[in-house]
Amino acid sequence: MEVYKALCLVTLLVTLFSKVSHSQLDVCGISPLNTRIVGGQDAPPGSWPWQASLQRSGSHFCGGSLINKEWVLSAAHCFTRTSITNLVVYLGRQNQQGTNPNEESRTVTQIICHPNYSSSTSDNDMCLLKLSSSVTFTNYIRPVCLAAQGSSFYAGTTSWVTGWGTLSSGGSLPQVLQEVDVPVVGNRQCNCNYGAGSITDNMICAGLSAGGKDSCQGDSGGPLVSKQGTRWMQSGVVSFGNGCALANFPGVYARVSQYQTWINSQITSEQPGFITFSSSGTDSDLSVTCTTTTPPTTTPAPVVCGSASASLNSRIGGGSSLATAGLWPWIASLQKNGAHVCGGTLVAVDSVMSDASCFSSQPNTAQWTVILGRLKQNGSNPNEVTLNVINITMSNLTGNNVAILRLASRPKLSNYIQPICVDQGTSTFSTGTKCWVAGWGTGQGGAEQVLQEFQTSVVECVNVSSSDNICTGPVTLLQGDVGGPLMCKQGNSWFQTAVLTVDSSNATSSNSTSTSKSRWSQSPRASTIQVFTKTSRFKNFLATNLGTLLSPASAGASSGASMAHCSFSIFPFFSLSFVLLLGWD
Repeated sequence: MEVYKALCLVTLLVTLFSKVSHSQLDVCGISPLNTRIVGGQDAPPGSWPWQASLQRSGSHFCGGSLINKEWVLSAAHCFTRTSITNLVVYLGRQNQQGTNPNEESRTVTQIICHPNYSSSTSDNDMCLLKLSSSVTFTNYIRPVCLAAQGSSFYAGTTSWVTGWGTLSSGGSLPQVLQEVDVPVVGNRQCNCNYGAGSITDNMICAGLSAGGKDSCQGDSGGPLVSKQGTRWMQSGVVSFGNGCALANFPGVYARVSQYQTWINSQITSEQPGFITFSSSGTDSDLSVTCTTTTPPTTTPAPVVCGSASASLNSRIGGGSSLATAGLWPWIASLQKNGAHVCGGTLVAVDSVMSDASCFSSQPNTAQWTVILGRLKQNGSNPNEVTLNVINITMSNLTGNNVAILRLASRPKLSNYIQPICVDQGTSTFSTGTKCWVAGWGTGQGGAEQVLQEFQTSVVECVNVSSSDNICTGPVTLLQGDVGGPLMCKQGNSWFQTAVLTVDSSNATSSNSTSTSKSRWSQSPRASTIQVFTKTSRFKNFLATNLGTLLSPASAGASSGASMAHCSFSIFPFFSLSFVLLLGWD
């Protein structure tokens, strides 16, 4: 009898385990309405029943793929902030406008991005979203199978990418779901295209050597799939590329088969259906050898500070409110748990300065990220990069203090990301000098929360020391502006003369830091002044934590940032769409 009970128990456990491990294999990757052979067009309804549209506040920003009844796979770079507020996932959707009778929508209860995702290299660009409730599978809503560990996708393997991304780099978004077929490009060849070491084993590439077909901005997080027998398997997640559909620059995707263990460690019930994809024949990529040329033995130009692109920053006078992309390339958004808290500035190749009041006495660096190249807090920012923080150090002087955030990696400098010079007391900004402040004040900048700016002037300090302080006309600072810069120009270079703070103890009137209905206080009736602690007061602290501070470009040098940016732009396919450049006969 005991033996019989034991056998029954074993049988029950085996049955339960089989259901957990293989439940999705019964349904994944089957698309009854898909008869695609060639593409580059609107996708017929139901062709790609796993395709998801990720939306915040009603605007599509990334794609994704359904992998079981309550989990969606997407890209980590889509989630510079992991807030689930106003995040909705649409499944069974065909058109971004009008009715979609076959669709269902779900909110999201959890966002899990790969712990080793690197925004600087785009490695491990993968994220999981847990839906608020399960979806019911139909002909229009089904999970995709995932390529299992050990899958082989030889060069030339036919693949399909789908999404609502732009139809050209920087172009408009389509309303109808788009599809295009692209062949796999081997990793050796892809590394030749992008530069040795750029393409890791965690990536897979696809595209035509002549260009013309590709994914693009807005397709990020969407699926790259291939068919084996009667099933579709997802081989990649849309990640990044050099432009869109350019010759010899295929799209780059996160390689799904590398993440079977990680995905299964996060999804413990009804795990996704993993199937090994096997290519036949010989992989032509194995014979690829990059043609290299010996680079000239020149010393790279040193990084200079305070240099903004002349075409993007032409500040002479006036007092606008909304900034434009690249206007202040050193401005940083300091985010705690995915939400903007304070401003900051890039002051070294790997460090950002802000106000110490933004942090607790012992801040948890794991909660903080720094975003550079950002213009809008809501909406797409194609020039931005998000970096982790590995150390936060604060000065310890009487009165106001500053903080230095050491970044986990160095951002690539461009016209949109540059360091600012820090005034060490050697520059003279006399009374009447025009200066600027900028920040993301809470509730300002419209629905997109665009970076705000305001011009002010240096005035004579009254009742406070002018050796440690710099005084300006009245400036109203709102929550979110703190930590940003007071910026004054000398020659062709911009200097940060102070860190913005709302400490009213240094002001001649409490009105100088009060909030008002207007974005910046520009009332001609105000007789108050704003007092800021000079950055030069912290020069010993900065020298200890930053070493030798960056120097401005020499007199006569170009005020542009071209000396520091890459010869081509590799950016995430972020705004959500999948690019579809129609170059077919």
